Amino acid sequence: MKKTIISFIAIIILFFGVVYFSVFTGSIDVSMSELIHGLVSGTNADVQVIKDLRFPRIIIATFAGASLSVAGVLLQAVLRNPLAEPGIIGVSAGAGFMGMLMVAIFPTLFFFTPLFAFIGGAIAFALVYSFSWKSGLNPLRMILVGVAVNAIFTSLSQTFNYRGSYTSSLVTEVTTSTLAMKKWSEVEIIVTYGTLGLLVAFLVFSWCNYLVLEDKTAKSLGFNVNLARFIVSAIAVLLTSIATATAGMFIFVGLIIPHIGRLLVGTDHKKLIPFSAILGAVLILLSDTLGRLIIAPNEIPASIIMALIGGPFLIFLLRKSDRIYGN
Repeated sequence: MKKTIISFIAIIILFFGVVYFSVFTGSIDVSMSELIHGLVSGTNADVQVIKDLRFPRIIIATFAGASLSVAGVLLQAVLRNPLAEPGIIGVSAGAGFMGMLMVAIFPTLFFFTPLFAFIGGAIAFALVYSFSWKSGLNPLRMILVGVAVNAIFTSLSQTFNYRGSYTSSLVTEVTTSTLAMKKWSEVEIIVTYGTLGLLVAFLVFSWCNYLVLEDKTAKSLGFNVNLARFIVSAIAVLLTSIATATAGMFIFVGLIIPHIGRLLVGTDHKKLIPFSAILGAVLILLSDTLGRLIIAPNEIPASIIMALIGGPFLIFLLRKSDRIYGN
């Protein structure tokens, strides 16, 4: 219990520290007093730039990291597989492709992009789940099928991009995984859908605790496994779709964060879900901030930094695959 409290306090302090670092670090340098005065008066040009450029990407990075991390927690509970992650098993790619397609066809429905992305993510997840099932879920088979589904949707997205049209260039801007030049309209989207998704995810924490048990054990306790698995999966796909449609595709976030969370706060999803949300927000926000500072004035997309971190982590987990749920 003491370790859990200390972990929560530490991660909350770290989150606000990273937010402060992100706000006040960059080509424009202002003090705290100048920032507050400029936000109130609206007369400081530097503060207005920070408000319109840094604030949106900070908020989007925060919600994207929280959404993807919690989606990873939920998927790992549903599939009883610690290697399950929206980016690896193709959910992010499916969501990204459908969001891209719908923005191109119905640009006036931009606010509903996460809902279109949800359809793509749900299709990808259904494909992975159905093709992986053979007298039960095999963790390795699921990962291999997920890689194949991810490749298919990624190829479709790239084919769409290389049409060379003006529309496709606009779509690429919308779905890119760099957080530069994000707008307040996109903040409105991810805050609206993201808050709803994260709240619903926390409400099903007890279901997740049952789902990590064997099906026979959970059913013997009177728990409706199939209904819970469907609803929790839908929430995970929704969270992934929200983040992908607004911030772009980030892989490995939903893989790394839940494992760190279990080490620090345990396996109870009542604690694991909120902790993962905060830690995921810290990771994406820090990656984005470092990405715009390392080779300034140019930027390294946060998704690239995440891939550099997550790749070795996945190899480590595969080496330890004998400890996978359900084996």
